[in-house]
Amino acid sequence: MKRLEGGKLRWLLVMLVLFAGSTLVLGADKTAPTSGKHLFIWAGDQARKAPDFLSVVNFDENSADYGKVISTVPLPEPGSAGNEPHHVGLSNDGRTLACGGLLSVLKGQKEVFFFDVSDPAQPKFISAADPPQSAITDEFYALDNGGFLVTMMGGAAGHHPGRVAEFDKNFKLVAEYPQNPPEDGFNPHGIAVRPEVNLMVTSDFICPSTTLHAVPGDLSLRGSVRVWEFKSRKLVKTIDIPGAGGTIDVRLIPGDKKMRGYTAGMGGDQLYLLDTKSGSAKSVFDFSTIAKGGWPQLMRMSANGKRLFISMNMAGKVVMFDTSDPEKPKVLKVLELGKDSGPHYVALTNDEKRLVITDYFLNEDEAGKVHAEGDHKVHVAKVTAGDLVLDPKFNLDFNTAFPGGPARPHGVAIK
Repeated sequence: MKRLEGGKLRWLLVMLVLFAGSTLVLGADKTAPTSGKHLFIWAGDQARKAPDFLSVVNFDENSADYGKVISTVPLPEPGSAGNEPHHVGLSNDGRTLACGGLLSVLKGQKEVFFFDVSDPAQPKFISAADPPQSAITDEFYALDNGGFLVTMMGGAAGHHPGRVAEFDKNFKLVAEYPQNPPEDGFNPHGIAVRPEVNLMVTSDFICPSTTLHAVPGDLSLRGSVRVWEFKSRKLVKTIDIPGAGGTIDVRLIPGDKKMRGYTAGMGGDQLYLLDTKSGSAKSVFDFSTIAKGGWPQLMRMSANGKRLFISMNMAGKVVMFDTSDPEKPKVLKVLELGKDSGPHYVALTNDEKRLVITDYFLNEDEAGKVHAEGDHKVHVAKVTAGDLVLDPKFNLDFNTAFPGGPARPHGVAIK
């Protein structure tokens, strides 16, 4: 009888261990980062006549239709065309995609668009918004409460100062920050947040109106990063970077105890290490060693802060850095996409095994001074610890992918 009880006990312990193990594994599977199976691409008709649209592309590497367009969702009227589709942001729950229209203001159209992507293969348009104090929609940051922060590079008429707009989970405007923005070139484009240390940064890029022919003279490029208290949305200091030639993006180093980050000077060919505590910046890499005048632009960083990816628009390249020592970033790979390819937007999958790149920055056509067309291709690069290699199975060209003619792909998100 005692042996039987002991056997039962041993059996019970074994079953408990197995059950606990399987529970842990299941839990890990639920939360484990994935590469995603759907790729959302926010794009515009090159002729600016057909509606701007959200396309869904098969992103499942094991599918026979990998890299093929699943569906397209056009923007409805009013204001469906000529918005110049720009950046996007996926909500933390993966159910909403927010998209920006960079040049909507020129047509008096709404400029922030929300799509329901709970069924990723068949997105549905929800609504559009138009912050009253700001325009020129740029980057999105998804908030834990389901809403978004959005950098608006210009004021209501596209001049300066700009704002950072906040939308709640119901897509209603909460506020535009700060209430009294600085007048010294506050034109926020990039945004990065570390909520756990109450830190937010935005990077100033350009006064948008100076890109138009209606405003005579040269482009007014900015060189500054703003440091904010994240919770209060309060500006606390400015990091001036003279000669940067447009600080288009900014990234904070995850987990960095010194609360540092990076920005790139698009016209100055420099990568800067930011010290948000002291309010200073120093150059830690010269992009001209790769390609002079290559326009380093958008940046993405791995979750451990040890890898940094930067597109070089005019050079036709994407650079992968080892940032294990933030003071001394090392080039691991320069991915060559070809002359006039024009890589700009980059997106890293959650499992950090693939990098998506779109070849188009901005062409203002007859209205403006900026003409960076690119070749309209979308690339996927395989990411390993020390390399970045194009995936030959993924071939998507927005010049030929749609019956309506060439389109300009810009912001991408993955689900």
